[in-house]
Amino acid sequence: MTGWQTLLYKETLRFWKVGFQTVAAPVLTALLYLLIFGHVLSDRVKVYETISYTAFLVPGLVMMSVLQNAFANSSSSLIQSKIMGNLVFVLLTPLSHWSWFIAYVGSSMARGLCVGLGVFIVTTLFTHVSFAAPLWIVVFAVLGAGMLGALGLIAGLWAEKFDQMAAFQNFIIMPMTFLSGVFYSIHSLPEVWQRVSHLNPFFYMIDGFRYGFFGVSDVSPWLSLAIVGSAMLVVSAIAVHLLRIGYKIRG
Repeated sequence: MTGWQTLLYKETLRFWKVGFQTVAAPVLTALLYLLIFGHVLSDRVKVYETISYTAFLVPGLVMMSVLQNAFANSSSSLIQSKIMGNLVFVLLTPLSHWSWFIAYVGSSMARGLCVGLGVFIVTTLFTHVSFAAPLWIVVFAVLGAGMLGALGLIAGLWAEKFDQMAAFQNFIIMPMTFLSGVFYSIHSLPEVWQRVSHLNPFFYMIDGFRYGFFGVSDVSPWLSLAIVGSAMLVVSAIAVHLLRIGYKIRG
């Protein structure tokens, strides 16, 4: 294997060796969300005319799991390696910044998509979900996992201790994820909060992803694709630049 392939294999194996914690646990968490919210609100909330609230929840929970776990994979790997001191062994190799980027983001995408697939399989045991436009499902899942993998890379490079990483996740990633329409349609919000939601790129990931299942969405899937694709390019460019200059990892 080449250098980037070896690093990709190492990063993928890192989360797969503890799959019960990194894959099974997030799947269980998403299932609990479905059972609790679906049971409590299924008869009280109607988002789309022909779609039950429980079915509406499934794409949002799948994408939420993809995003959170893709971010967690690259960010936790880097911060752990920095604190434990074993990042130096990767720094000693003649790997380019592109090799680092491909390996860390690629393994994050693998984890995010693996968890997302697990969530989808488990949640569909409790409700019927259709596939109106499968290609949109794949496109938004891949773009979302890639963007959050790159964002996790940026967070991992920036953070110097675990509480900084926790702050990044708790005050940026979690709010943007939960305020992106996972549990509701933004049309149910007051107008001012609808405008705020339109500033959140996570909303477009979930809305476009949901369109692939039901063929309906709050905004055009093409608009969502343009915004998510642009955000992916910007975040990736920043991550590659930070790797190129060795931000906080090279003396």
